Amino acid sequence: MTDRIKGFTVALDNDIRIDDVEFIMNAIKMVKGVSNVEPLVSDSSDFIARSRYKSEVQAKIFKMLYEL
Repeated sequence: MTDRIKGFTVALDNDIRIDDVEFIMNAIKMVKGVSNVEPLVSDSSDFIARSRYKSEVQAKIFKMLYEL
């Protein structure tokens, strides 16, 4: 028996203004089987998560360079 998929999560590489992303949403809506597309508004927790990730990556790069 095969698994059934109920949906997908799509992440954008950068935050995009809602009026600039409208064409992407419309394109996804045209895909067969898509019933709805809802945008997610970025907030402060997104900024904090990105900042922490960036700091962790920078620390690993600096550590790697220091070891060279």
